[in-house]
Amino acid sequence: MAPPALSPSIPPSPWEPAGRRAQQREVKRNAVLQTAAQLFNERGFHATSLDDIAERLNVSKPTLYYYVESKDQILLECVKTALDLMQAGIGEVRAAGGSAIDQLKACMRIYSGVVTQDFGMCVIRIGEDPLPDPLKKELRRLKAGIDGQFRRLIEDGVAEGSLAPCDPKMAAFMLAGALSWIGRWYRPDGELTPDQIADQGIDLLLNGVLHRPVAARRKPAAAKAKR
Repeated sequence: MAPPALSPSIPPSPWEPAGRRAQQREVKRNAVLQTAAQLFNERGFHATSLDDIAERLNVSKPTLYYYVESKDQILLECVKTALDLMQAGIGEVRAAGGSAIDQLKACMRIYSGVVTQDFGMCVIRIGEDPLPDPLKKELRRLKAGIDGQFRRLIEDGVAEGSLAPCDPKMAAFMLAGALSWIGRWYRPDGELTPDQIADQGIDLLLNGVLHRPVAARRKPAAAKAKR
């Protein structure tokens, strides 16, 4: 009787499945963007080269081109990532509902939080100026959407009586401008955490710095009658 035929041994593939490879590529691409944002914030856009980014990542410069096309594209993606985070966070707040003032505070907290991150600081410290005009338009569209959300929240706050009557456009510019500046002076090793900065910043922007003495309380009429 002839022995049974043996199945040929199939060696395992040295390549990861396609889905796994795509996931690894995305992780590495994000690392390129994160590292680039850190260097842009530290040195400035023009003073940072692709060689600098590759060196910090311990890879060769040609390796970067597998994940990004150019330094301009890296900056665009860094800034766009931050603006997308803001837009998504504000969208979640708006969808959850609540009073206009509570929504405004929550959106201010999101804005403040993003500008203390690498990508958010890149928006403030580098901005769109180094980019060619076609790429600037896309970023300006995203910024306009965020500004529009703040204006509508301020309008709603005035309507519900939680905010004093004001020019919503001017108020939105002032609030966003003050929150943006956090990205200029924030340091991860500073005395305040991002949450503490957000708490104090929101309180100062909405309540001001003027001292308002507590008004003398009027005594009830019944209490006066006993004297």
